[in-house]
Amino acid sequence: MKSFKNIDAKSVGEAVELLAKLGREGKNTQVVSGGSELLQLMKDRVLTPEYLINLKTIPGLNYIKEDRRGFRIGALTTLSELEEHKGVQEKLLILSQGAAEAASPQIRNSGTIAGNICQRPFCWYFRSANFPCLRKGGEICYAVAGNSRYHAILGGGPSFIVHPSDLAPVLIALGARIKIASAKGERTIPLEEFFVLPQVDYTRENILAPGEILTEVQIPLPKSGSKGYYHKVRERQAWDHPIVSISTVVQIQGGICRDARVVLGGVAPIPWRATKAEGFLRGKRVDENVTQRVGEIALEGARPLKDNMYKVGLAKSLIQRALLASA
Repeated sequence: MKSFKNIDAKSVGEAVELLAKLGREGKNTQVVSGGSELLQLMKDRVLTPEYLINLKTIPGLNYIKEDRRGFRIGALTTLSELEEHKGVQEKLLILSQGAAEAASPQIRNSGTIAGNICQRPFCWYFRSANFPCLRKGGEICYAVAGNSRYHAILGGGPSFIVHPSDLAPVLIALGARIKIASAKGERTIPLEEFFVLPQVDYTRENILAPGEILTEVQIPLPKSGSKGYYHKVRERQAWDHPIVSISTVVQIQGGICRDARVVLGGVAPIPWRATKAEGFLRGKRVDENVTQRVGEIALEGARPLKDNMYKVGLAKSLIQRALLASA
């Protein structure tokens, strides 16, 4: 690991001021909270920051607060705390389930909700210092001609990374918003607007600008009659990133779907919301024929690489399973 200087931030204001200042000076700077992913990337010399801004030392960023509108969750809240919180289990069970499926118990004890949302691509070419891939400033995406069995089938090109977060698809299905802080102040946006496709900018995964940090996740209470479903397929049952995951929140009244959110993980460079499929589902009775058609619509336009055609059928099956479980 390359040597670096650690700075313990005492407040959000201090953290964003430091980021802005070091950015203006041209210093390679990263923020760290749980650190389970960042430190591994540093050990492998994929990332070589000169400075680390430690956010764990900021008081007041670790909380789960509930009011009549929903939940507000601080960026430093750990995955274990989300998994075990009684209010989350009672009213946002899908979020508790998603947190429980992420990583290992040891990582969940230190990994944070913001860190999980901001995870870097799970791609062996990106995560190896031996490959100067497109995402790291190189000229090609090695997955196109290389081993692509875990890579994108939707939204890919010119880079075919997949977003590895367990929680991001769940949170988008729940209609979450996030608060972002900078030296200029705060702004709040829908989480699904946070992520960036490679066609827009293949050098980044999200819209965070230098000097910005994610400070809070806001989740509205689900509509009456809504039911959430989360499931991920992974290679190792002990712990692993999702090969394909499904997150759905469906509101059914009288057997008819009144509203739905369908979000796939592990299939695209961003959490993939199937908006066209959602539109087809609304107003229909949820049965096997309808849910099969929803899966087909959701995977329209899929462009699998040579090793990951299996993801298409797997994603369709997971969508159908999720929707039937909500009926």
